[in-house]
Amino acid sequence: MMNSLSGRFLILTTIFVMLAEVLIFVPSIARFREEYLQNRLERAQIASLALLADDMIDSDLEKELLENAGVFNVVLRRDEVRQLMLASPMPQPIDDTFDLRDGTAPVLIRDALMRILEPDNEVIRVIGAPTREAGLLIEVTMETAPLRASMIDYGIRILVLSAVISIVTAGLLFVAVRAILVKPIRGVVGHMQRYAAAPEDARRIITPNAGVTELREAEEALRSLQTELISALRQKDRLAQLGSAVSKISHDLRNILTSAQLFTDRIEASEDPLVRRMAPKLVNSMTRAVHLCESTLAFGKAEEPSPTLMIFTLDDLVADVLDSERLAVGDHDLSLSENIPPLFSLRADPEQLFRVVSNLVRNARQAIIATGKPGEINVSAYEDADNWWIEISDTGPGLPPKAQEHLFQPFQGGVAKGGTGLGLAIAQELVRGHGGALELDRTGPKGTVFSIRLPKGDDI
Repeated sequence: MMNSLSGRFLILTTIFVMLAEVLIFVPSIARFREEYLQNRLERAQIASLALLADDMIDSDLEKELLENAGVFNVVLRRDEVRQLMLASPMPQPIDDTFDLRDGTAPVLIRDALMRILEPDNEVIRVIGAPTREAGLLIEVTMETAPLRASMIDYGIRILVLSAVISIVTAGLLFVAVRAILVKPIRGVVGHMQRYAAAPEDARRIITPNAGVTELREAEEALRSLQTELISALRQKDRLAQLGSAVSKISHDLRNILTSAQLFTDRIEASEDPLVRRMAPKLVNSMTRAVHLCESTLAFGKAEEPSPTLMIFTLDDLVADVLDSERLAVGDHDLSLSENIPPLFSLRADPEQLFRVVSNLVRNARQAIIATGKPGEINVSAYEDADNWWIEISDTGPGLPPKAQEHLFQPFQGGVAKGGTGLGLAIAQELVRGHGGALELDRTGPKGTVFSIRLPKGDDI
């Protein structure tokens, strides 16, 4: 019972209603005591009327009148003189006096609680105002045992009634909560359990139908989550299949490029000056292609290879990237430049860093050429006490909002039409492998700037 929502609600409701009844019980018992004493005063006043009608009454009638009133004696003051109207022997001296004419709520509550807690039978004097202005005051003496017994009996009846009200109220609320909240929640939980058994089955997506606003919002959020998860799982399967296919292609392509690499070694022996000048670039390109295929095979195993760190100068790497991109520029009015300090060295994996810089420069080149307008791409570098920084800036049209939202997510952050978005995702993963970060500094109609941060520390 305590582990269920409806059970806890039932118990808490019962407790809260009982607490409310206790708050009602205390002033109620005080009110009962006041009415009880007022009733004794009224009875005593009625009994004293017999003496007013006849100055002399026999002792038996006086005794009967006092017993019916429940008091020992009656004192009535009409003018300034107090007159003992009826009297009988008292079993003990008066212990306390209570004046009901000026009793405030706190005082009445205090006196009522003290009377219940006092088990001894006492004789008390009670003073009040006569009814119908039949005098200035009336006072009686009486025992407290009947008063306390009546108060306890009244309190027990109040508590029993409170318990019945609490149980009935809690039961009704229990049924209401089960119908309005618990049943719909169990329905949502059931949907979640059935969906968890087959998360790729679109038929198990929840259909929001709750009448309670909060529950309906929860169902709609669950439906959105399930829809996105199904899409992600399907994309995961497609990526797994694509990765398997790419790994097979890369394996065969690596073998082909290895054979082509052997022919480039022969080309280096040519006596033609142009061939001798271009041969090293061709060899480097073939070498990088082989490394790329090997890296793709490693990526098919769900991870990029760990970077092989070494100290090297950045200007040679950037020069190779820009030379390769100039061949793709053709006749377009696009300038490629670098702003790297002489002998600027850093510690990184040159092959992986080449892939990162090449990807960023290629993206910038494609974006500028697509506009048909002149442009410029610049690669700069600097360092501070903790990091090396490489910035790739361009004067292109900037990244569209959709591309910015999913910039580094595979198959979602593509900028060019028909692009897959894999390039930036892989570039970010490579930079993270160095312990650094690849970030978009700014983008807009005046151009885009990407920054690469590589830490100087030993930990990566």
